[in-house]
Amino acid sequence: MASFPFLINAVDGEARTGVLKTPRGDIRTPAFMPVGTAGTVKALTVDQVRQAGADIILGNTYHLMLRPGAERMGRLGGLHRFMRWERPILTDSGGFQVMSLAKIAKVTEEGVAFQSHIDGSKHRLTPERSVEIQADGLGSDIVMQLDECVAWPASEARAAEALRLSDRWGRRCKAAFGDREGQALFGIQQGSTFEHLRRESAERLVEAGYDGYAIGGLAVGEGHEAMCAVLDYAPAMLPPDRPRYLMGVGKPVDLVEAVARGVDMFDCVLPTRSGRHGQAWTWSGPVNLKNARFAEDDEPLDPTIDCPASRDYAKAYLHHLIKADEILGQVLLSWHNIAFYQALTAAMRDAIAEGRFEAFRREFKAGLDDREEA
Repeated sequence: MASFPFLINAVDGEARTGVLKTPRGDIRTPAFMPVGTAGTVKALTVDQVRQAGADIILGNTYHLMLRPGAERMGRLGGLHRFMRWERPILTDSGGFQVMSLAKIAKVTEEGVAFQSHIDGSKHRLTPERSVEIQADGLGSDIVMQLDECVAWPASEARAAEALRLSDRWGRRCKAAFGDREGQALFGIQQGSTFEHLRRESAERLVEAGYDGYAIGGLAVGEGHEAMCAVLDYAPAMLPPDRPRYLMGVGKPVDLVEAVARGVDMFDCVLPTRSGRHGQAWTWSGPVNLKNARFAEDDEPLDPTIDCPASRDYAKAYLHHLIKADEILGQVLLSWHNIAFYQALTAAMRDAIAEGRFEAFRREFKAGLDDREEA
């Protein structure tokens, strides 16, 4: 299987910075991937996402297979052309959304049978179909294997069952994927919060052999401390010369702590979801622009971030837009949040390259305001 070159430029403790080289461009790591659920990073144009500094975005297989449909997407030239994003795209397998969103979902050895949450129509998602949708219909650069993710808390028996099914599905995904040029296939580690199951999963993944490795089954209710406890050992179980992707994470402090433990890639809906609800992420934590204390604050959110939303608009104006329920407020806060996440990953890359990541980590955590304003 051909894989994208992954060049690790510097290591500081367990943290590392490098470049995943793809035909559509380099992905600088640590990397945060804005989530483009239905062919759009919510509330933003692709030009705004580019300007924020993103090298790669994530597309959602479940939503796109239901609407507009994988075959239609293929006829229209794939997801890159459809949404005017020329840089790399990673797509999830669709499995998580089937479990969490579908009206009815039945898991068997063959795959998942489910009813659409949109109109109740019946569908079947198998490992082979997931690869076909991602690689052929959407034209993804990085394809994720179909896996079964169980919510927390999970019993040891249930977690073991899911990881072994995921392994079998992953091998079927690999067979369906074949030896494609210009595309990569990532496997997904499962095992919930059980160290021995995480190790078993990693061993199965390495035996099968993938272009990159994701850590799945976290950010499903276990909380920050339990997540970090798993990350104390899980990344090191995966091959050090391939990218490690922590799925669905998370808050800025989650990213910093995961990078400290050897993670390279992230995705999360939090930046844009927070922005739509009036919340901005900053170096001191989240701030709620609905708060009356911003009504006459003439300072921008962060003049050091090279983004118009961060630099050029007063917090008083953003407060007004949010209170007046103006769409522009949601757009500007979403844009700022995506730019902040990109600034955070850039700062981590610099700190690792300069051998001062641990100092950066301490300073970042010390700067957080304990008042999380929801």
